[in-house]
Amino acid sequence: MNSLQDLHNTASGFQKTAKMPVLFVGHGSPMNALADNPFTQTLHQLGLDIRNRQPPRAILVVSAHWLTRGTFVAVNERPETIHDFGGFPQELFDMQYPAPGAPDVAKEVLAALPDAHPTDEWGLDHGSWTVLHHLFPEADIPVFQLSIDYYKPITYHAELSRQLQFLRRRGVLILGSGNIVHNLRQSMPKLMQDDATPYAWAQEFDEWAKAKINQRDLLALAHYQQAGASGPLSVPTPDHYIPMLYSLALAEPDDAIRHAYEEVSYGGMSMRTFVVG
Repeated sequence: MNSLQDLHNTASGFQKTAKMPVLFVGHGSPMNALADNPFTQTLHQLGLDIRNRQPPRAILVVSAHWLTRGTFVAVNERPETIHDFGGFPQELFDMQYPAPGAPDVAKEVLAALPDAHPTDEWGLDHGSWTVLHHLFPEADIPVFQLSIDYYKPITYHAELSRQLQFLRRRGVLILGSGNIVHNLRQSMPKLMQDDATPYAWAQEFDEWAKAKINQRDLLALAHYQQAGASGPLSVPTPDHYIPMLYSLALAEPDDAIRHAYEEVSYGGMSMRTFVVG
């Protein structure tokens, strides 16, 4: 990698653009990559809207499925499609998302986050490519990922995300991919029975989170136990929840927040998807 001065020179060389939106997508099951349903149709339309507004120069994804000790930035020129799951049809394992990487933009991120580390040992996990397959099916926009330091306090992630605000004016689309409500243990019985009805506690927490998102109340969202019993049930572990904080932390005062898709399915799985800006 280049020196910090080289990184700074690279980062400062890019022209500013109109402000890009920010997305949070509740990605749900990997099988959504193969699906044609209201959720995937919403993603397809979102991608068209973004292209028509301003095609992204690159996409930065913060996925629930890249958890690390320390913060890492993927610098691959050709990121591999990672099939980080099991028990699904071969058709899903055969899928590829051959987008190029974005090592030039990764250098900008590394310059902005002095404690972050470059790596070429990660590609696009299913939190990225199953969503991008519907947003930008041509796979022609460079993509790279930022890891989640799973050993930091939950408030740390919003603070780190704000340091990436400049990317929105450099043509970079930032995408958080997780699920606000994500309790697989409670959802499995309903999944096995193909019962999509939500639990009352899951709906309650999803609506609580929606209200706090609309209020831009990151502190309350970081302390989700404030929601009562529905909080720990909906967020038994914070891995799928943290990407939402990254997306919301990038909201500026003049940004609208639009909930593009709202659904709690299979008991305890929120597919809530929102757009900032």
